[in-house]
Amino acid sequence: MFEWISSPEAWAALATLVALEIVLGIDNIIFISILVGRLPEAQRNKARQLGIGLAMLSRLLLLFSLVWVMGLVEPLFSVFDHELSGRDLILIGGGLFLIAKSTHEIHASFDVPSESSSTSTYASFSAILIQIAILDIVFSLDSVITAVGLVDHLSIMVIAVVSSVLVMLFAAKPIGEFVDANPTIKMLALAFLLLIGFTLVAEGFEVHVPKGYIYFAMAFSFVVELLNIANRKRRNIKQLKLNRKLTNSKDVV
Repeated sequence: MFEWISSPEAWAALATLVALEIVLGIDNIIFISILVGRLPEAQRNKARQLGIGLAMLSRLLLLFSLVWVMGLVEPLFSVFDHELSGRDLILIGGGLFLIAKSTHEIHASFDVPSESSSTSTYASFSAILIQIAILDIVFSLDSVITAVGLVDHLSIMVIAVVSSVLVMLFAAKPIGEFVDANPTIKMLALAFLLLIGFTLVAEGFEVHVPKGYIYFAMAFSFVVELLNIANRKRRNIKQLKLNRKLTNSKDVV
């Protein structure tokens, strides 16, 4: 099972697969971070950990069900001369769910809760976990198929999946707190999820969209927004200093 340990090529494949799994896990982290933000603060960390645990569990279950996973690529039926497989149906369903959920969250972000209704806007813990579990399956399917196409050893796949999930576990909380503290980043993340949803639907209909373009666009937009945040902070600091000077000058007069 671990005969590949002495093979440099296997270690290179492991490193590549870990990196890919981490990149694919970014979608999961963003989605989990946004969903747990709808819970009371005391429950968020627990929901993050359970959500990422579900992500690892779904990936490992799919890995140990490789025969079933590979069978998902077999055509089930045709629609307008287009053959659809089990994988296609899962991608289309997951993409539509992600589009609907992202659209709902974007719409909800424009609502300004009143003081009397602020405590009623929290979602239930079980509802959030169910939503996380649904998307975990979709993201896990993509992740596992990538792993199967890249390496031949099941042990390498398991190590890569567990390693990437551990990274997700440590990164989820700071990413979630950063998203909560910066509403513009949250809106950008929701736009990313909307884009990913459309991509999943397109892939379900065998329209291949290179993920490199998507991740580059996401990274570029994220860097631009970080520059905007830094610029706003500098302006706020300057305005605060100016207000203090004006206040001091009035006191002197």
